[in-house]
Amino acid sequence: MLQAEKANAMNRSTRSAIRTALKAVRSATTKEEALKAMPALFSMLDKAAAKGRAGFCANRAANYKAKAAKVVNSLA
Repeated sequence: MLQAEKANAMNRSTRSAIRTALKAVRSATTKEEALKAMPALFSMLDKAAAKGRAGFCANRAANYKAKAAKVVNSLA
């Protein structure tokens, strides 16, 4: 039971950090702000996918990256 609780805490922490980073990209008012926030988000997604944390596999991480890039490209 202890291992499951430990994994649950780690997954929750990872998911929260990714959501916060994604929020920073989405709420950016300029393209420069969004571009500054993107490397942190991409790094978190890659690490989560590599370690299988928070339900992230390579495809899910790629989908998140594509959606973030789409948001950034829509900014003027």
